[in-house]
Amino acid sequence: MSESTLRVYGAPWCPDCRRAKQFLGEQRLPFEWIDIDQDEEGRQYVQRVNDGKQIIPTIVFEDGSFLVEPSNAELASKLGISPKAGRQFYDLIVVGGGPAGLTASLYAAREGIDTLVIERSGVGGQAGITERIDNYPGFAQGIKGGDLADQMRAHAERFGVEILPAQAVTQVSAQGDYRMVVTETGDEYCAGALLLTTGTQYRRLGAPGEEDLIGAGVHFCATCDGPFYKGRDLVVVGGGNSGLEEGLFLTKFASSVTILEVRDRLGASQILQDKVASHPRMSVRLETTVEEFRGDGHLDSVAVKDLKTGTTEELKAAAAFIFIGLDPYTDFVKGSIKLDKWGFIETDRALETSLPGVFAAGDSRSGSTKQVSSAVGEGTTAALMIRQYLERTQGSRGYRGD
Repeated sequence: MSESTLRVYGAPWCPDCRRAKQFLGEQRLPFEWIDIDQDEEGRQYVQRVNDGKQIIPTIVFEDGSFLVEPSNAELASKLGISPKAGRQFYDLIVVGGGPAGLTASLYAAREGIDTLVIERSGVGGQAGITERIDNYPGFAQGIKGGDLADQMRAHAERFGVEILPAQAVTQVSAQGDYRMVVTETGDEYCAGALLLTTGTQYRRLGAPGEEDLIGAGVHFCATCDGPFYKGRDLVVVGGGNSGLEEGLFLTKFASSVTILEVRDRLGASQILQDKVASHPRMSVRLETTVEEFRGDGHLDSVAVKDLKTGTTEELKAAAAFIFIGLDPYTDFVKGSIKLDKWGFIETDRALETSLPGVFAAGDSRSGSTKQVSSAVGEGTTAALMIRQYLERTQGSRGYRGD
């Protein structure tokens, strides 16, 4: 596409790259796609403009300016486009397009409840960037997270759900019987009820060097960044299910993977522990903490401390992947909705929050089990509770029901 004015540097396994390409396609804007896994000059260009970091998508415009990992809102602003929902009022607005939000939206829409889903990133949430999901009922051989997310989205859209992707909600409020949200672009939407299914993000260690080297050897998504490190030695911090699952995935590329766990035992399921123990390219170090991430522009090594002996040593590693727990995306509701001491949203048995008419489900809800199947179940329950709430507050609306 030599006449195109845009160049998108990325890779086919990168979910943010797919999202950016989809956005440009929906706007009918021609662009040149450069796969940095196949194009060495493209890979070097990405590193050069990002100070040695391999961050994608990197999108270059006709005037030579570029954006790195832009949200759809940032990309739209650069292009002079304002992505908005079709209307300003809906029966229900769902904030978050992961398994809980998509399930709730399709159940609600099927009941005749006019529904908008606003998702801050790519539709599908963390499930959408998980390499493989092996414990979701009905898929005996497992399913790729991206495939499951695509099917959930298509299912919701089949019932008329409107989805507004890559728009972060920055404010939630109540005005009489109506519930309001404001997005990062300043747009305001109104609904009879809100459902918060905002999900979680990976927790950071806070060790020296971590912040400076994020994207340059320190990562939180093995699916996104693992392919950069073919034939290299890698470190995974965290011995829970996520750490071992992602560590096993990284063996597709790495020459070795070392698991670091601060406790005296792994917290992952026994099946995963057995897989790791029998893998020839994996090793586990218990009672070990990260003291520092070291490198000049890119990670070179990880300084670790043995808690049993108190000794510190340096592990050479091309990259470190951090899986030490989750923090909820709930900062935007602090002060308006009651949260627990960890920042998760508190609800009653009907999944309603401290603000009437605002419900919560999925990983960001206090007490949830942080599993795809349970998120789907909570999404279903929330939709039914919201239907009852709307019937009480707005009277019979002719909802179809079963």
